[in-house]
Amino acid sequence: MDTFLLDPLLHRFLTEDLEHGDITTEAIFTQNDHASASFISRCAMVSAGMASVAARVFALLDSEVRCTRAVADGTRVEAGAVLLKISGPTRSMLRGERVALNLVQRLCGIATYTRAFVEQVQDLPVVITDTRKTTPGLRLLEKYAVRVGGGHNHRYSLSDGVLIKDNHIAACGSITEAVRRVRSRVPHTINVEVETTTLAEVKECLQLKVGLIMLDNMPPALMREAVALIDGRALVEASGGVNMDNVRAIGESGVDIISIGGLTHSAPACDIGMDWDTGTPA
Repeated sequence: MDTFLLDPLLHRFLTEDLEHGDITTEAIFTQNDHASASFISRCAMVSAGMASVAARVFALLDSEVRCTRAVADGTRVEAGAVLLKISGPTRSMLRGERVALNLVQRLCGIATYTRAFVEQVQDLPVVITDTRKTTPGLRLLEKYAVRVGGGHNHRYSLSDGVLIKDNHIAACGSITEAVRRVRSRVPHTINVEVETTTLAEVKECLQLKVGLIMLDNMPPALMREAVALIDGRALVEASGGVNMDNVRAIGESGVDIISIGGLTHSAPACDIGMDWDTGTPA
């Protein structure tokens, strides 16, 4: 991740938690107290953000906090694994503990959940992508975690690409009119994607020569018909209602992309603890 973009986020998260200071830590420890601690996995997971996020949190708080070990992103670990080791001023380590843990527990959860979907279709010519259904303020981090898990990123923001969805079509009147208006305003370098729910809408998109057709909430059997109808004339994305039970069947329908909002809005956080190496409770 680009620290130019990441650091302002981390500063904001630290400010939210610290506000005017850590009155508990400052009452117990002095500036001269030093210690070391480890981040330990409490369950099997895919590691994400140990060096790039957790260690960065402590470094921004205090340059004297050193990261001496960090498991690489994308590494699968079992319960009890040492994910990160840090050492330095006790006050700074305790001040950053909660923010660092909150973030990597979230990122590891997303990476682990994404990896499970990717493995369901890894032998098929299809990619798993996220959506914009991210936690406000955490999009940069959550989309990074999807990539760590082996997935791909869809649009980062509304400015990244054209996606004509059901409400655009309903408010505009038709797919044809929506595409016409888009093409009158958008540069030719930007691809046009349209969300469809029926074969009739797919046919309309083919007549308009759109570059990417989304099949929204279609059952796999109908998706297969749509893929056969499209016959390589556009990229095909499946979206809506994708879960671990049906992702394989969706992939076998022949679509090119499967987008899953749940990668970022429903991934369970992984349990990670910060254990004090010196015997002093953390």
